Amino acid sequence: MKKTLFWLLVLGFLVYAGIQFGMPYYRYLAFKSDTKEIAKIAVEFKNEDEIKDKVFERAQELKIPIGREDIEISRTPKYVRIRTSWFEVVDILGIYQKTLTFAVDSKE
Repeated sequence: MKKTLFWLLVLGFLVYAGIQFGMPYYRYLAFKSDTKEIAKIAVEFKNEDEIKDKVFERAQELKIPIGREDIEISRTPKYVRIRTSWFEVVDILGIYQKTLTFAVDSKE
């Protein structure tokens, strides 16, 4: 009985830790994909501020900790480039903390 309880606790901890590390990576991959799509349709926007607003809106929806000023937009007749970066601290029960750094650089 004690052995089963121990393994259930270990399994529960592993699931918890996996979710704590997995969510920042999920947000990163979703945001990276979204910025690539926004860059593709950027010809529809009149200026860089509209592109930045769209990117910032998506970041807020995904709860990515960036400010509007952290988003860089470069636009030429041939391409649109969206760049930003951020970090998130993963805390596992106050015992272990890990800082994860993410960067997005989409050019279409």
